[in-house]
Amino acid sequence: MKILAIETSCDETGIALLDASGGSKDPKFKVVKNLVSSQIKIHRPFGGVVPNLAKREHLKNLPILFAKTRGPFDLIAVTVGPGLEPALWTGIGFAKQLAKEHRKPLIGANHLEGHLYSSLLTPKYRIAFPAVALIVSGGHTILLRMESLSKWKHLGETRDDAAGEAFDKVARLLDLPYPGGPEVERVARDGDPAAIAFPRPMLHDKNYDFSFSGLKTAVLYYFRDHPKARKEDIAASFQQAVLDVLAAKTVRAARESEAKSVILCGGVAANKALRARLKKESAKIGCGFFVPEFKYNLDNAAMIGAAGYMAYLRKKKYPLRANGGLGI
Repeated sequence: MKILAIETSCDETGIALLDASGGSKDPKFKVVKNLVSSQIKIHRPFGGVVPNLAKREHLKNLPILFAKTRGPFDLIAVTVGPGLEPALWTGIGFAKQLAKEHRKPLIGANHLEGHLYSSLLTPKYRIAFPAVALIVSGGHTILLRMESLSKWKHLGETRDDAAGEAFDKVARLLDLPYPGGPEVERVARDGDPAAIAFPRPMLHDKNYDFSFSGLKTAVLYYFRDHPKARKEDIAASFQQAVLDVLAAKTVRAARESEAKSVILCGGVAANKALRARLKKESAKIGCGFFVPEFKYNLDNAAMIGAAGYMAYLRKKKYPLRANGGLGI
């Protein structure tokens, strides 16, 4: 099956063309095209994404990317949520128009499921189950126990700020440009991760939930009270605190779930320190470790194609309307 996928959940306009086969138990994907138009330069002066500007850029970029895609397709998949609703509507509207013009079926795709399935875009990966998946992005920090590619249950999630959101807010405190996560990681490389004893929120709680709001506030107070402190040390110490919590909870979940695999996905999965830490910790407990290639960590349409294919096979029908708060 050839799938045309469309992603406009935030500030990346994406269109991809995939060959999908193999069924729900052993899906295989060949990414024929994966085009992304970034809006970073447009939103950077504002320190974050401006929804109406994102909408305007999506409207401009979608027909341009589609013209570059070229190729037949059997099914259209489009992100319906979660995300910024003005941005989501642009992709949905464009997808509906294409479905009508080309007389092809259209299916809604869950952005979080896209992240979850993004590892499958790497052909060599064969995930063993049960598995524990950590989804970390700007708006979500979620732990799942997966019985299979189509069956999972929530173990825990963030109660306030997601890990990616905390990275962005700390970046603003340190006067680093948008997007903040990669900038904090960059600056942290020259810092001492043990320089400042920032708190590890909920580290020892018996549940699998997260909370990063207090950590962000601790960074704010430290920076206020120590104006001459090295930004590099603050960034490194903050990042280490986040990594300690994410790794500890994920590994404990894997151990207690008797998992065979650990999956890391979402935009924050592009953080090299987090990838290395979870790979090392997973090996210690005898779990396979799976993380998407860097190009599939951030928002892209290829992962939406994978999510659309899996939803199609599962007969999961998401309404074709924007749902900013859609869960997984």
